[in-house]
Amino acid sequence: MAAMELTDRGLPVFEEPSKEAKTHFKLCRFIMEAGVKLGMRSVPLATACTLYHAFFSEVSLDDYDPHLVAASCLYLAGKAEEQHVRLRDIINVVHRHLNPDKELLQLSKEFWELRDSLVQCELLILRVLKFQISFTHPHKYLLYYLTSLRNWMGTWAWERAGPLAETAWALLSDSYLRGGAILRHRAQHVAAAALYLALECRGTEVPGNREARTSWWQALCEEDLSYEVLNEIVCELISTYDLDGRV
Repeated sequence: MAAMELTDRGLPVFEEPSKEAKTHFKLCRFIMEAGVKLGMRSVPLATACTLYHAFFSEVSLDDYDPHLVAASCLYLAGKAEEQHVRLRDIINVVHRHLNPDKELLQLSKEFWELRDSLVQCELLILRVLKFQISFTHPHKYLLYYLTSLRNWMGTWAWERAGPLAETAWALLSDSYLRGGAILRHRAQHVAAAALYLALECRGTEVPGNREARTSWWQALCEEDLSYEVLNEIVCELISTYDLDGRV
């Protein structure tokens, strides 16, 4: 995706997303919604979405049931992040999502067949990803960047910026719906881009940034983040909302 200038050139115009991109967006939104119903924390949910995107970056969407993969990713993410979720609870949430007018699934033949399918799909995901199911997420970096920036700006300027932290966290969470930035870029850079875009959304300028030899996002990332990469990630974050409007 081409780099952009947020303040001088405005927002980019995105091409019509593919059918596969729309499906993956819907399924990751389902993962988020189901995870909330299951009481899962933000990091396990991020892992579930990353597992989903990583799996379908290796295989064709036409070959597998995306809802089955999504449910298996929830179960596997719970194990990976030490927040185990009962398989029966996942089955109930998925069944209710796909069949909103039906009663709760009982311990019937259908239940056991679905349970076996989820377990087999979990093993398939592990094999396809070569058992690499541990990821470095941007969450801890964003927390550090927010704390550092708040100390840098001071209490008055920080409070004047409004819900800056909430905006940054929302942008980061939504980035997992599309997944491109998460798979292609370093966690530190995604966190910095989420904070950069949050500042732009709030119309807030970091004090002293114009006069400084090093931009605030370079200082936080130890100067290994280029402006071109930052703009690329920001553009991908914005494309998530463009996709949301087309789904």
